[in-house]
Amino acid sequence: MPPRQRLNSHLPMRTKSGEIALNGWLKIAPDGMVTVAIARCEMGQGVHTALPMLIAEELDVPLSMVRIEQAPLDRIFGNVALFSEMLPFHPDDDGLLKLSAQWLMTKVGSEMGIVLTGGSSSVRDAWQPMREAGATARAMLIQAAAQEWQVASTECTTADGVVSHANGRRASYGSLAARAAAMTPSNVSLKRVEDFTLIGQPQARRDTACKINGKAIFGIDARPPDLLFAAVKMAPVIGARLRQFDASETLRTPGVIKTVDFSSVILPHFGAAAGVAVIAKTFWQAKQGAEKLRLTWDDAENRVLSTAAIFRELREKLATESGHIYHRTGGLISDTNREAALHTVEAMYSAPFLAHATMEPVNCTAQVKDGTVNLWVSTQVPSMAVASAAKLAGVKIEDVTITELYLGGGFGRRLEIDMIVQAVAIAKQADGKPVQMIWTREDDMTHDVYRPAAVAHFSAALDTTGQILWYKNKSASGSVTQQFVRRNLGFPLIGPDRAAAEGEFDMQYEIPHQEIAHVIVPSAVPLGNWRSVGHSHNAFFKESFIDELAYAAAVHPAQFRLNLLKTHPRHRAVLEVALVRAGQPVAGRAHGIALHQSFGSIVAQVAEISIENDQIPNIKVHKVVCVIDCGLAVNTNIIVQQMESAVVFGLSAALLGEVTIKNGEVVQQNFNDYAVLRIHQVPVIETVIMPSLEAPQGVGEPGVPPIAPAVANAVFALTGKRLRDLPLRLSV
Repeated sequence: MPPRQRLNSHLPMRTKSGEIALNGWLKIAPDGMVTVAIARCEMGQGVHTALPMLIAEELDVPLSMVRIEQAPLDRIFGNVALFSEMLPFHPDDDGLLKLSAQWLMTKVGSEMGIVLTGGSSSVRDAWQPMREAGATARAMLIQAAAQEWQVASTECTTADGVVSHANGRRASYGSLAARAAAMTPSNVSLKRVEDFTLIGQPQARRDTACKINGKAIFGIDARPPDLLFAAVKMAPVIGARLRQFDASETLRTPGVIKTVDFSSVILPHFGAAAGVAVIAKTFWQAKQGAEKLRLTWDDAENRVLSTAAIFRELREKLATESGHIYHRTGGLISDTNREAALHTVEAMYSAPFLAHATMEPVNCTAQVKDGTVNLWVSTQVPSMAVASAAKLAGVKIEDVTITELYLGGGFGRRLEIDMIVQAVAIAKQADGKPVQMIWTREDDMTHDVYRPAAVAHFSAALDTTGQILWYKNKSASGSVTQQFVRRNLGFPLIGPDRAAAEGEFDMQYEIPHQEIAHVIVPSAVPLGNWRSVGHSHNAFFKESFIDELAYAAAVHPAQFRLNLLKTHPRHRAVLEVALVRAGQPVAGRAHGIALHQSFGSIVAQVAEISIENDQIPNIKVHKVVCVIDCGLAVNTNIIVQQMESAVVFGLSAALLGEVTIKNGEVVQQNFNDYAVLRIHQVPVIETVIMPSLEAPQGVGEPGVPPIAPAVANAVFALTGKRLRDLPLRLSV
């Protein structure tokens, strides 16, 4: 039985003013304007532009004739691509087991139909169904015209929203839509790549103008009638429980309406922190009232948490536990290669917790009234948001309405539902009025779901010719996936976590004898998906150690990598182009390189750096050459933007990012002590997109992982000092 069809939804698209829906993805108005259902959220990655291009190409209409609307929460819009990539198979594995498992996961994803934006999967997932939707509608329109004109369908052509015949007859899509809706499509075929006129071309972002002129509506901009506001006071210590609170002074604050203890009504698996909300007429009044709350916490259990203690445990578990072996080839250390080894290289690396620090603080607007729930929210998981709201409010899923708004940054933070359930719990006490709950920046920074702290140990043996005889890598961290599933789906998950070891076990280098393992260390600190997830730190570990091996072998780091890529021509090409485009560093500077594959895309980066002792940080990145092979490029303009964004995001983490914990509390509170790259620190970024006929792959995240190792490797090339811990700090 094949995976569920993705062309027609259970209910047809909602239509008005003479619009005709030709399938679950598109409808056509009498004036020929096409409206496309978009099932992925727009958080700056350009899906409101890239996804309509897929249908416009196959339908033969210009992008200017395409409008978009929020897709309903139907199974055909579920993210299937994300499920097929969840299992820990190596990218080079083409075996039957992998193919069968991926087919099964595709089936599971199709049946579950979870509407989700993440994993750099939006275009990958939509590539087939949205093109099929456009091609099918085009075939139906041609059949309608052919029937009306009494000619063969094969004699008709389409262009710019018009069907034409050689005899000179023409009909607009708008005039044919009603007749076409009754057609059973036949002779449906997708365009050949060489026939594309829109896909592959740089198209201006459709959301740029409204974000410049202020008309864009983000979650925090929602303003339904009679809106009230809520501020929250949550536990300062991770995992603490509310014992009691005194709101007497709060209730005397002007504008304050009531307080809500949402700790007692939020089920444990929702993952939201315990606390009390203050509802008021304005957010400022709610915030002022929240500051006057007197709360008592049961927090002794996690008062002992500290960054130092967490890293001690990680290193202890790394040393004493074998972990799960994700990938092994050859015999690890035989007597023969032991004797042939010239020397062994060993290294330890570490990476800290990181916050998401999105520009738009966590917020959600909810209304619970007359057995229904209304949500206005910036979320990456609308179907999970609706399901959790329904469960908490005690209503049916079909009685929950969600309005998805622009996200002022996601990076994985809005894959969580904690803000949804908090807002619904508060709105239940608001007498039917909508309530907008907003976290302050301090709330956001100290109650995040963090990128895991991690440590990694590497060892390898080189022979007299500089060849790697064996390679061993074991890392340790908490499990993002296990925590995410428990928090957001409500059931336990055990076993290996692909995300924990991705970027290590799935590396591209051809080393005959290798073993890659990971130890999951349960974490009291809440962990979440952070842009590029495990790749974000594992690429730093792996690419830094490969660089160490190159120097130990006395081979240039670029040539050393090329020697390990004899059967990977795409990887070789990406690296070679990056080296050519980077050229030679300016005097007093050095280049560092990194090559990494993630989310289906291959990225090489060359960072040019210098040391400026009067600056903080004193590592100055002047230029980054970024080359990506992401398969067929749908919109080159967006890909360039995403690579630039990823480099800046990754550099902030590499040079500045660190969340520390003391006495169970997160130390960092705001951007004054959790710094991000400022505009004067941003390097020149040159992006090269490799030509390809392969299916499109991920773009939003793959530019993040290589930047930290590229910079660290450049520091070593310039100073001879090997930085093995993030963030990169050079003492001179």
